Amino acid sequence: MLMPPVLLHLVVVGAAILAACGPAPVAKTAGGVEAGANLDARGLYAANCARCHGGDLKGTTQGPPFLHAVYAPGHHGDAAFAVAVKSGVRPHHWNFGPMPSIPGLDDRQIALIVAFVRAEQEAVGVR
Repeated sequence: MLMPPVLLHLVVVGAAILAACGPAPVAKTAGGVEAGANLDARGLYAANCARCHGGDLKGTTQGPPFLHAVYAPGHHGDAAFAVAVKSGVRPHHWNFGPMPSIPGLDDRQIALIVAFVRAEQEAVGVR
């Protein structure tokens, strides 16, 4: 059975209205996280990474610097950071000992931290 033209028109208009009322698109950064999330990312980094890797990302006596070519995206990709956070990592470039996993961070939080590190690297020319 064919739908009467008035009913068809109402269905099409209703669908268009529902589509227009969906969630607003979220601006994303190159790392795929929400634009403007840098403050949250900085806090996550400070709370979970800075003790070993330095608040300035230049390393400490407990961990290596992220502002080094070894951690450039072409050498250690974003996935390598995520694996290190989730599973820990044995040393293979530095003599700081193994990095333990960092419990309590979800994938979004890890992505925010990685985006923060990448932005800081970009700012000093680590590519």
